[in-house]
Amino acid sequence: MADASVPSVDISSSKPDRLPTTVEKPTPYTYDLAYLAATDPNPLPSTSTLLSQSYADRNTTLQTLARDGAQSLLNTLLTTCSITSTPDGLVMSLPPPVTNLPRWKPLPKPKAPTKWELFARKKGIGKYAGNLHGGAALEDRKKNLVYDEESGEWVKKWGYKGKNKAAENEWLVELDDDKAAKESEGKNVRTEGRKERVDRIKRQERRQRNNERRNRKGKVG
Repeated sequence: MADASVPSVDISSSKPDRLPTTVEKPTPYTYDLAYLAATDPNPLPSTSTLLSQSYADRNTTLQTLARDGAQSLLNTLLTTCSITSTPDGLVMSLPPPVTNLPRWKPLPKPKAPTKWELFARKKGIGKYAGNLHGGAALEDRKKNLVYDEESGEWVKKWGYKGKNKAAENEWLVELDDDKAAKESEGKNVRTEGRKERVDRIKRQERRQRNNERRNRKGKVG
């Protein structure tokens, strides 16, 4: 038997009314979906109208406007953006932005050139090659370069990592008649070039020491 002291409650009446998912405005919204932004070009109620309302009514008016904007944005996202399923869940791909946002910080100031950059610009060397004498410095540098087909870059003919040293580290090298003759004489063509360079360096150092010795003798005399 039911207790007459407990009032009955209508559950259906306690639920709020479901608002429509379609939003109609005199002037359509504009969107920037990349930033999840919807702009309402329709004018807001006047200040006097809002102030004439009670606090609850004023909040209801503003909440309704905000809700319409969010609902319209959500409708546009679901109807225009692609959604894919991934192991981490559903992923929505947003389009590129339309609005250019202003920078938060000012543009960085250019760095002052270093002493080396000032010197290189003055002499026309490094990345400043070709700035002097109508590009003559750059042309002089190109004379010392050769195109490497394997790397697709221009490399130095001689010196550190020069093209002339490439065959020394290869496991198989091509022998012309002169190199084949040297091999028959018991010479190793791989190390022959290195030995010749070392000998040239030693001869150059001896000549330099002899020149310095003669210059010192000339100054003493």
